[in-house]
Parts: sequence; C-alpha cells; structure tokens
Amino acid sequence: MRIKEKLLLFLSLAAIAIAGCKSQYDALLTSSDTSAKYKGAFEYFNAGKYQKAASLFESMSVYVTGTPQEDTVLYYWGLSNYRYKDFFTAQANFEKFYTTFPRSPFTKDARFLHLDCLYRQTLRYELDATPTYTCISSINEFLSDYPDDKEYSDECLAMLKDLGDRMDRKAYESAKLYYHIEDYKASRVAFRNVLRDDADNIYREDILYYIAMSSYHFAQMSVAEKRKERYLVFIDDYFNFIGEFPDSPYTKELKALYARAQKATGRFTGNDQDIDETSEKDFAKERKAAEKEQKQAEKAAKKEQKALQKEQKALEKAAKKAGLEAAKASGE
Repeated sequence: MRIKEKLLLFLSLAAIAIAGCKSQYDALLTSSDTSAKYKGAFEYFNAGKYQKAASLFESMSVYVTGTPQEDTVLYYWGLSNYRYKDFFTAQANFEKFYTTFPRSPFTKDARFLHLDCLYRQTLRYELDATPTYTCISSINEFLSDYPDDKEYSDECLAMLKDLGDRMDRKAYESAKLYYHIEDYKASRVAFRNVLRDDADNIYREDILYYIAMSSYHFAQMSVAEKRKERYLVFIDDYFNFIGEFPDSPYTKELKALYARAQKATGRFTGNDQDIDETSEKDFAKERKAAEKEQKQAEKAAKKEQKALQKEQKALEKAAKKAGLEAAKASGE
C-alpha cells in the first residue's frame, strides 16, 4: 500500500474514532437515563473534561429534582463551571445551591466558591466598583457566618485586602485628578475627604503630601490680601505631614516650601540663599532616581542572598557527601 493511501486510511480511521466518541457523548447528553448521565458526568469530571461534565450535570438537573442526588448534581454542576473558568454561571449555580440546601455538607464550600467567583469578576480600580462592593459584602458575610473557619479564612482576608487596596487607590486617584487640573482648592478638599472616609488609606502618606501641596499652590495663586492666611493653612498641613512622616521622600520638598511660606508670611529668619528653589518637577525627578537606586540596591541584596543560600546548600551537600563516604570507609 502506498504512503498516500496509508495516510488516507489512518485519517479516515481517526475521523471515525472521533465521531464515535462524539456520538457517544451526544447520545449520553440527550439520553433520559439518569443513572448513565450521572455516571458519565463524574467520569468526565474526574478526567478533567469540565465543560462536558457541566453540560451533563445541567442536562440531568431537571430529572433529579426532589431526589437525594439533587444537591450533588447542582454542586458539581457549579464546580464544573468553576473548573472550566465559567465563573458567571458557576456563581449563579453556587448561589442557588447554598440557598436551596443551607444544611448540605457542600454548603460552606459552595459559599466560598461563590464569593471566589465574585472576586474573579471584580474590575480594575478605575472601572465600576459595584462588583467590588458586592464581593466585599459577601466575604464579610462568609467570615461572620464561619468565624472559626481555618480552611478559607486566610484566602478571604487576602481577597479583602486586595479589594480594599483597590478601593483605596480609586479614592486616591479620583482626588488626584483635581490636583492635575490645578484646581487646588477642590484638590485639598477631595484628599481630606478621602482620609475622613478612611483614615487608614494605604496612600495616606501621598494624600497628606498632596493636601500640603494643594494648600501651598492655592496660597501661591491667591490674591495678595489672602495669601498670608492661606500660607498659614499650608504651614499647618506641613506640620501634619512632618509629624507623621518625618523621613518621607517628600520631606525635602515640603521643607523647602515651608521655608518659602515662612518668607511669604514674614516669619523667615534665615538668608535668602538658604531657601531651596528647586522646582516641583525636579524634586519629583530626585525622588524617582532615589527610588530607582533603592530598588537596584534591594535587587542586588536579594541576588547576594540567593548566592549565599546556594553556597550554603552546596556546603551542606558536600558535608553530607563527606559524611557518607567516611561512614562507608569505616564500615569497610
């Protein structure tokens, strides 16, 4: 038989085999034999063919209503969706499951997987926050209902931290928009509102910096008769910042602005040449360069640590080998 004919025969046999497998699955899918469907669904699930398993569990869900198999079928339908990464359908199925079967052995798992589906459907901080609020509420409800849970609590707390950080950033970035368009009065109010709503915002240092910068620029742009009063507001904001973050990367710049504000209010006692006139952009460049240098130093330190660990492991391996050889020699 020629090579071309052999190839055609092989392809034909492969096509027949595939068609046979497909028709077997399709026959099972359209069958009303619940036992066969149930068995086949778990075979596909255990084989990692979650999409097919989900379709089979779905197709038998009507037939098992009111039977002892109902909760198992609904749970594994949702779990198959989840494993197949169809989180929207999985979320709906898990929610239906734990509301229908609140005392099932699968209930806690279903509730956690439901909120995990919600978490996976949350959006970036700059987009609609509604899914994020829904997820946070579900996680808090889960932790409240299972206060002593050790299986999922760490994951829940990690989710809450991530979602909380996103909300912190959303609030911070929204306030910063006013600063970028140079509406410094609105900027200061917006940043203060962020801290009023959440004093522990993870961007607290940056927010206090922008509050001070907003009040400084607002004073700088004010008419002469109001400038002194507004520089005093900046001075208060400056001391608020320095009191909390004396060693901040922003400290050098704010100290320079403080000296300028002191001069503007007639309180500066030093010499004019002592006042740092570096621009805001140049201070930002300095901070960026320092940050880059710090990251490089941290990277180098990690690299050195890895090298030391590697060397230590090599020494331990050599010592172990020497010990085995010595034991072998003494045995001889």
